[in-house]
Amino acid sequence: MGKQSTVRKHHHSAFCRQIQTCHERSLAPHRALRHSQNQAVLVESLWLGLNHAMRLSPLLPFALTTVIFSACQPASPLRKSSPTQPSHFPNPTAANDTPAETPQASPLPPSLPAVAPRVSRKTSAGITFEGVSYDSRTHRLQVIDQPQGPGSRYSSSKDLAEKSNTLLAINAGFFTPEGDPLGLVISGGKTSGGWNSASSLGSGIYREESSGSAGIVRRGARSSFSNSRELLQAGPLLIENETAVSGLNSAKTAVRSIILTDGGSRWWIGITSTCSLNALARAISKNSPAPWKTRTALNLDGGRSTDLFVSGKVAGGPLNRRGFLNRSVRNFLVLRGK
Repeated sequence: MGKQSTVRKHHHSAFCRQIQTCHERSLAPHRALRHSQNQAVLVESLWLGLNHAMRLSPLLPFALTTVIFSACQPASPLRKSSPTQPSHFPNPTAANDTPAETPQASPLPPSLPAVAPRVSRKTSAGITFEGVSYDSRTHRLQVIDQPQGPGSRYSSSKDLAEKSNTLLAINAGFFTPEGDPLGLVISGGKTSGGWNSASSLGSGIYREESSGSAGIVRRGARSSFSNSRELLQAGPLLIENETAVSGLNSAKTAVRSIILTDGGSRWWIGITSTCSLNALARAISKNSPAPWKTRTALNLDGGRSTDLFVSGKVAGGPLNRRGFLNRSVRNFLVLRGK
């Protein structure tokens, strides 16, 4: 019995020295690392419990040897993240290895599936917009002129839309007190009015070429529009190249009729609540009334001329916006399917 006790004490002493060595090895290299500290706590807990374990069974410490030595192995140093390339972020060039390009002017929008005309309402910078978005690949605007003067054929946009079975009708260009167009008008290839080369109310052009392509452009030479089958001279331009036009009037306020495009096939036409031209341009540039960025926008006749009617055939219609004191107008724009 005494010999067995001596052997047990010898094993106990030798084993404790091994544990003490592991204990020191585990703490020394990485005291600053939380992972290693956790290992040290584990070993220290085992160390404190060894005497109690020996009392329970002489063989128990030997069964734990593998676990203890595994815990005593020095931890691998933590890999430091690069200061310019955080380890938890993917490589920014992994998806695209080409270098970033210098920002350029916005290109014309890509071709997208055509969407059916739809009424939209939106408020931006305190200005309320009501109108219709459409795609020029499936629908087109046509200029409707009244050669005999304002109201000679159609008393209102609603009257015109119902008589001609169009989806939308809105007042269009400016006119003189005598009822003559204040700028060039081409309706179905027929010309009326004259070229407005000076006034800001003729600084913009809506035109549809004989090929069917449509656009809004700044006033240039009269000869550059010789191939137009539909044309309306109005103004001023509100947005050009996605930027609000500078120098617009900030004092005079009125309800407005406007037309705008993304520079491709997407268009929006409608009216606004009372505002100045300058405030209107800024509102459109910051938050377009259409569900896309406006590249070009043109102001039409407004004030008491503002008159919008949308048929119930258009999603969100019908819509009739005509003031009680509105006056008859010389010409309109109507929306038709191609």
